[in-house]
Amino acid sequence: MLLAAFILVPAAGALAADTASESATLVTDQMPGKIKAAIEKSLGDEKLAAKTKAVIDPKKEAGYLGIPGAPSPTWWYGLLWAIWVGWIFSTVGAFGGIMAGVGHITIFGLADYAKEFGKGHPVNKAITDSIRVSNQWLVGLSGLISSINYYKMGRLVLPLGACLAIGGVGGSWMVPELTAGKISLKAYIGYFGIIVFILGGFLIYEMSPKGQAGKKAAKAAAAAFEKATKEGNAAEQGVKIVEGNQTFMWIALVLVVASALWFNLIKTPMWVAYILAIAGWSMTFLMGTIRFTFFGVEFKFKAFIPMIGGLFIAAIASFLGIGGGFLFVPFLTSVAGLPMFLVAGTSALCVLVGMIVSIFSYMVGKGVVVQWSLVGAELIGIFIGSMIGPRTSKFIPDKWLKIIFIVLAFYVGIRYTSKGFLGYSLVPPF
Repeated sequence: MLLAAFILVPAAGALAADTASESATLVTDQMPGKIKAAIEKSLGDEKLAAKTKAVIDPKKEAGYLGIPGAPSPTWWYGLLWAIWVGWIFSTVGAFGGIMAGVGHITIFGLADYAKEFGKGHPVNKAITDSIRVSNQWLVGLSGLISSINYYKMGRLVLPLGACLAIGGVGGSWMVPELTAGKISLKAYIGYFGIIVFILGGFLIYEMSPKGQAGKKAAKAAAAAFEKATKEGNAAEQGVKIVEGNQTFMWIALVLVVASALWFNLIKTPMWVAYILAIAGWSMTFLMGTIRFTFFGVEFKFKAFIPMIGGLFIAAIASFLGIGGGFLFVPFLTSVAGLPMFLVAGTSALCVLVGMIVSIFSYMVGKGVVVQWSLVGAELIGIFIGSMIGPRTSKFIPDKWLKIIFIVLAFYVGIRYTSKGFLGYSLVPPF
């Protein structure tokens, strides 16, 4: 026994020394603590260590998150791509997250690099979370800038966007929590792609004379706005709320945001998060009917309907593991009956609230890190694109705004259909 101890203790010490030595060569001073910890954790596992040493080359220059040999996208590349992301999101109110993902995942090659470590590898997870939060920063800022711009232009229906957010923020954590291990639709993501195709087809139908017959208010408002824009007097006839108790709306929004933060950061006791979310949802029933006008055309809706719509959209997004932003636009055009000129700003507000909660939860609750040198340049691009979008969209006819959305919807449909049935996407991100 004593002899074995004399043999094993030095051997264990030598193994620990080797691991420490390997760690010292694979980590750099530029790395955030989260990445260093992920590398060190992987080196403590025999199977993971081999992959770590095969992928990270200490002889190469530090790239993304300070990892030697990782891709190193230049700041100006990120800036230019982010201008496009900010413009498209602020113009149609959707696809910002998807386009941000195309940049980070495919164009910059960050996801392909993360995959080299293999599934379940701590470094893979750390990079993937970093990409996800980077996307959210871009979409969140675009949502903020777009909401402010559209509100000033009278093209944001604040109560409608808030009610959608009330349902969506609460549902984004409660639905997965209540159904975990019971319902999973990820296997059916291909069928979701087909649904997106059908959705695109339905929007095409809405543009036909027969479809337009049921959208008289939206058509009249869009025509009045287009005419006023050409004449240069569109500023004074924007959204005006004429009925509806908005006090309950703000209380409800605070309650559901608090429920999401409690769930992500505090967790126990869980009943607090449930009560906060349910109380927030209940508040929308007290708001009653919201009426507003846009260029002399009146619209109205029961406040609880968009709340339920937001909850339903959050459920789909959570089940499938996707962003649900692009589902807000069809809801706003088809169910709420809004012209596209009001959709982008209202959708941006819904997305903004969700992004604030998600970014805070990931970065504060889970310590996820991003590369600020890249994200900082991208945020400048987002600001530029999001300032241009609302100012150019007013010159794009309502019909063409829908066509832009339809084209992007078919892009999403191809992506999810091929990913679901073929196992890979035919369009980026692959």
